[in-house]
Amino acid sequence: MPIEITDPLTQKVIVSLAPYLQGKEQALKLALLAFFSRGHLLIEDLPGLGKTRLAVALAKALGLTFGRVQCTSDLLPSDITGLSVYNKSTGIFEFHQGPIFNNIVLVDEINRTTPKTQSALLEAMAEEQVTIEGKTYKLPEPFFIIATQNPIEQFGTFALPDSQLDRFIMRISIGYPSRDFEKDILRGGSRRDRIESIKPIIGKEDSLEIQRNIRGNTTISERMLDYISDIIHATRNNKFIKAGLSTRGALALSYIAKTSAYFQGRDYVIPEDLRVLAPFTIAHRLLLKEEYKELDTKEITQSLLQQVPIPL
Repeated sequence: MPIEITDPLTQKVIVSLAPYLQGKEQALKLALLAFFSRGHLLIEDLPGLGKTRLAVALAKALGLTFGRVQCTSDLLPSDITGLSVYNKSTGIFEFHQGPIFNNIVLVDEINRTTPKTQSALLEAMAEEQVTIEGKTYKLPEPFFIIATQNPIEQFGTFALPDSQLDRFIMRISIGYPSRDFEKDILRGGSRRDRIESIKPIIGKEDSLEIQRNIRGNTTISERMLDYISDIIHATRNNKFIKAGLSTRGALALSYIAKTSAYFQGRDYVIPEDLRVLAPFTIAHRLLLKEEYKELDTKEITQSLLQQVPIPL
C-alpha cells in the first residue's frame, strides 16, 4: 500500500529532494515518518543503493547537523561518543565530542562493529544522552540515528541483539531503483556532489515544533487503542512467534500512526495508519521459534494484520 503524505511542508521536502534521490521516494517518506516520530531508523539493504545519500540529503533539507560513523571491527566506543584529552597548556583534561553529538547521525554498517561498541549507542538512542567517564552529556535536539547494515554479507559481522533492534522505531530497505530511474542515473551520472548545495526547507525549531504537535495534539481513540492492543496480542499468540511485540514496540506503533495521521492533515488515527506502517514497525521486533527461523517476519506481520478485525 502506498504511503500518503499531504502535509504541505513535508511534501515540500520530498519534492525538493526528488532530483537527488531518484527512485527513493518511499524510503524518504519512511525516514521522515521515523524522524518526526522521534525514533531511530534501521536501513537494511545492499551497498550502493543510496543509504548514505538519503541520510545526508535529509539532514540538509531539515537544516540539521550531520555526523557519520563508519563501523569497523576495531571501532571503539570513544570513537562514537568522544573522549577527554589532556591539554598541556591548561593542565586539565578537555572533552572532545564524538560524531554522536549531531542532530542526524549515520551509523554505517552497524553490524560490523563489536557488541561493546554497538552498546555505546543504546543510551544515546534511549535517553538522548551519553555518559562518559562518569559524566552525563545531553545530546542535541532533535536527535536521530540512521543505522545501516547489509542483510546478505555476514562474514566479520556481529548480529544486533534483540534489545538493540527494539530501539529502532522502523526497519526499512531502499531496494533497487526502477529501470527508468536507473537509466536517468546512468544518463546523468551521480548527483552525490550536488547534495551539498541543498538548501534547508525546515529549520531546527520547526522540526521540534512539528514533533511536539504530533505527540501532543494527535489523538488515538479508544477504538484505535483496542485495535492496537488486538495487533499486539496477535503477535504474542502466534504459533510461529516465540516473543511478540514489547510494550516499547507497541508505543512505537502508536507514535508512527500519529505521525502518519499528521502527515495526512488529520489530528486523529485511523486503521490505515496502522495497517500501512505496521510491517516496518513490528517485523524486526518479532522473535521466531527455532523451527521457523527461515520465515520472513514481514510476511508474518502482514498475515497477522489480515487476521485482526478492523474496527468499524
